[in-house]
Amino acid sequence: MVPQKVRAEIERLRREIQGHDRRYYVQDKPVISDTEYDQFMRRLKDLESQHPEAITPNSPTQRVGGTAVSDFASVHHAAAMLSLDNVYNEEELRQWHARLVKLLPPQEPILFIIEPKIDGLSCALTYENGRLVQAATRGDGETGEDVTANARTIRAIALNLEPPAPKKLEIRGEVYLGFSDFDKVNKEEEQAGREPFVNPRNCAAGSLRQKNPAVTAQRHLRFFAHSFGLWEGGAPIASEAGFLRSCAALGIPPVDHFEARTIDEVIRFYHEFKEQRIPTLPFAADGIVVKVDAYAQQKRLGFTAKSPRWAVAFKYPAQQASTLVEKVEFSVGRTGVITPVAKVKPVFCAGVTISSVTLHNFAEIERLGLKVGDHVLIERAGEVIPKVIKVNAELRTGKEKAVLPPKTCPSCGGKVVKEEEFVAFRCDNPSCPAQLKRLLLHFSSRPAMDIQGLGEAVVDQLVDSKKIMDVSGLYDLKKEDLLQLELFADKRAENLIAQIAATRERPLARLIFGLGIRQVGEKTAETLTELYALDALANASISDLTRIPEVGPIVAASIHDFFKSPETRKLISRLQAAGLNFKRSERKASGGKLAGKTFIFTGELESMTREAAEERVKDLGGKATSSVSAKTSYVVAGTDPGSKLRKATELGVPVLSEKGFLEIIQ
Repeated sequence: MVPQKVRAEIERLRREIQGHDRRYYVQDKPVISDTEYDQFMRRLKDLESQHPEAITPNSPTQRVGGTAVSDFASVHHAAAMLSLDNVYNEEELRQWHARLVKLLPPQEPILFIIEPKIDGLSCALTYENGRLVQAATRGDGETGEDVTANARTIRAIALNLEPPAPKKLEIRGEVYLGFSDFDKVNKEEEQAGREPFVNPRNCAAGSLRQKNPAVTAQRHLRFFAHSFGLWEGGAPIASEAGFLRSCAALGIPPVDHFEARTIDEVIRFYHEFKEQRIPTLPFAADGIVVKVDAYAQQKRLGFTAKSPRWAVAFKYPAQQASTLVEKVEFSVGRTGVITPVAKVKPVFCAGVTISSVTLHNFAEIERLGLKVGDHVLIERAGEVIPKVIKVNAELRTGKEKAVLPPKTCPSCGGKVVKEEEFVAFRCDNPSCPAQLKRLLLHFSSRPAMDIQGLGEAVVDQLVDSKKIMDVSGLYDLKKEDLLQLELFADKRAENLIAQIAATRERPLARLIFGLGIRQVGEKTAETLTELYALDALANASISDLTRIPEVGPIVAASIHDFFKSPETRKLISRLQAAGLNFKRSERKASGGKLAGKTFIFTGELESMTREAAEERVKDLGGKATSSVSAKTSYVVAGTDPGSKLRKATELGVPVLSEKGFLEIIQ
């Protein structure tokens, strides 16, 4: 029996957390720091652990409480989830408008609602008496997949609606991933030796359909509502604008929307949105959605077999070009992953001449049915790497050649393997020169050992001349070795030797990250070194490692396999002899004068490196992150600041000069 006083505190904390979720995701007006939010959540978890009978499925603590599934059950939608017709130019939009006018009474005014067309994954959320009971993908429009356990991990999705809620409600919207989170996920995938995702939509779809909800929770997915399939009970609504306002009142984040009273206004908005708004959006959008606002008019306009007549997607022309695949080459990454790259006949597309196109992996080649000699349609959007989106098989001559995974490494001739749980093929030779080059670049990167001057050209020469056979070889380099290489004079050689020597004092976490262990990113490396010195970590068992909350069985197996390798044992011995820091890191204090504060640095600082400034923030109990949001405490701007300064100004985040930052930390 839960004491009344405890039950009351549990309910108060749940309301408090739900309210802060709503302020952050719906209103974009957070009023507390991440630390304060975490304190509320921690207190609620403590109370629920002491009184497990008080736990309910819709408690905020249960967002990541689902278990992994082997298959997704089918869900029949309350009403068909139809797709929208697309138009690509003003003439087609005016033709759509002319059809509307013919179907409505003469001279009847039409108010249009305009929304950004988010490039995400459709999802239907079902609520009963204000509680989330089901989430489903669109599927074929009639039947989707049950992804409730995964959707519950998305903090933008309300588990409990604000009263008064309809008796039963099916909300429809888009699950998507912002650009900054997409970049973060892909960086982690590459660090772990896995294939990066093709685009944010591909990543969002894969994340929502993860068999383990805990993985979904790590991806920071978002959600916007744009329509509904069922609305039983509650206050009646008469328009799209009214529906979106109701969503906000219920605690569901609605998509941004704008009004237009004529088709000319819609067209003007279309062009303004492309030029002024899309470049500043934090998520991918490929056009606008135009809807008739009044439900009475929507009802009269009705539907075709596949789409509503009262709505249309006005899409921006794709930045595409046709070309010929002349050959396919294979690139070897630092973990041995082999990536196929299509060399195409040079073609001008989206402002640049393209001669290389990523094929991502061999599963993508199979999906496309691509062969050498094929005519293909490629696409490049913004700064995204060009990709093949279609093979024109009808233009084949019969001389095309299939693309097969290499049986031996294109760099070293070593054996190529494919592990069951991964889609990628990988060179199994730890001495592969291509892997060593990529590993050296990773080892010398800023988040790792930060060796300035060890760029790609230098690494190529060091490896090709066999002056370095593994990472430890850096510490055997002498000035005369470098002077034998191109572009090296006395001063540059001395500087690089000094840069390498300075890494002996780097924290162990940066060394662990720099070693390029598959599945181990910066945060995991920091966690490991708070618990282990290097010798102890090298001898930790898989069961020891899986006791760490942030380390799952796959990561644990990867760490264990890395350190049990004879080559790794020899490498560690040589690094120890070179005098690198193998000591366990001191755990950061949870308090400190910057506790609860989040800092972001942009531009170059004069008094210290950005990495040193971030470490200073952490030493004082604060957080140093990379993405600006309304919850950021301060952005510190050095010389030549980037887009983060503009984003901070737009969001009203306080901006500090380097002098102002130094005053705070001193």
